[in-house]
Amino acid sequence: MTRQSYEHIIKQILEVPVAPQIVAELRAQLAEEQKKRQTFYNEITEYEKAEFINGEIIIHSPVKKEHNYVSGNCYRLISTFVEQHELGYVGYEKIMISLSRNDYEPDICFFGKEKSKAFEEGQRLFPAPDLVIEVLSPKTAKNDRGIKFEDYEAHEIAEYWIIDPKKKVLEQYRMVDGRYELLLKSGQGPLDCSVLPNFVVDIRAFFDRHAHLEALKQLLA
Repeated sequence: MTRQSYEHIIKQILEVPVAPQIVAELRAQLAEEQKKRQTFYNEITEYEKAEFINGEIIIHSPVKKEHNYVSGNCYRLISTFVEQHELGYVGYEKIMISLSRNDYEPDICFFGKEKSKAFEEGQRLFPAPDLVIEVLSPKTAKNDRGIKFEDYEAHEIAEYWIIDPKKKVLEQYRMVDGRYELLLKSGQGPLDCSVLPNFVVDIRAFFDRHAHLEALKQLLA
């Protein structure tokens, strides 16, 4: 949601006589939501993939082979580069990022040095990362392109990648003047990540075994 949209909603509320009642009801509902969120924190375990989105607890099904293959390739490429150059911390699959209202477990996320140096052993909740990558599945695509896209944008996460494992296409969004701008949508060609300086790989490396191995060799050279 843009700042302009945000201000438009506020203006609409202020134009009606019952604005105070609306605000009071909103506060009450958000307070109840926070209680439910705390219960969510207390009850979730490391053995399940769960998210808290707009007051609802979402439990995810096991992923399919192609999803796991692509996310694994992506993690290996990024973590290899990050470890080699000591750039920060890479979270994979079960890292929960806690934003102002919602909690997500992205497929992959990267935190730069400034954020990751404050992380502690046993930490369960993490701040907004610098890069988020979501690998689509039929059940998650709506949220990945909808509420998550809006939330990551609102919290100014510098880059957001959406990867379709079936179509073998990657979409790269970068934060420009407070909004996500689509830089590329492709299944091949170089991918240049702004939050990982000098990280450039062929997009095919996320989908193809030979391209993946070649990219790893180049990153380790």
